[in-house]
Amino acid sequence: MKLPEEQIKEIAENLDLGMRCFYHLKTGEIEATPDFLEGEWIGQDTEPWQETLDKLDGNWGDYFEFEKMTAHERFGMMTDFSETVEDPNLQDRLFKALNKSKPFRNFKSEIDNSGEYRQKWFAYKNQRLIEFVKYQIEQHNRGFPDE
Repeated sequence: MKLPEEQIKEIAENLDLGMRCFYHLKTGEIEATPDFLEGEWIGQDTEPWQETLDKLDGNWGDYFEFEKMTAHERFGMMTDFSETVEDPNLQDRLFKALNKSKPFRNFKSEIDNSGEYRQKWFAYKNQRLIEFVKYQIEQHNRGFPDE
């Protein structure tokens, strides 16, 4: 499985949005759908996505599904970013946010009000997500080197 950088970035962006993301092993086509079993999509109408869902269901073995980061992995990414912050006041606020209940919401609130660090966070997160996707590709290729 060899993907160009633009496809890797597309997959990373879809995963960041909470989508399920699939790669067709023969055609290289990417399919993304909401995760109807998680979060805000639970119980939502699947009709707008039905064509894609049917395509996936009918050819499940032809697709590789990329995993989303777990909450633990996302928390680790926020912690790692916080360690890179050079502003001691902001760094302290970020670590405090991560140690309260609802750490994801608190971290987002601090980052959204952090000026230049907001963009640094997005760049950092995007790079980590791209690395996460590349790691999954490497793991897949180890098990199936001819794909």
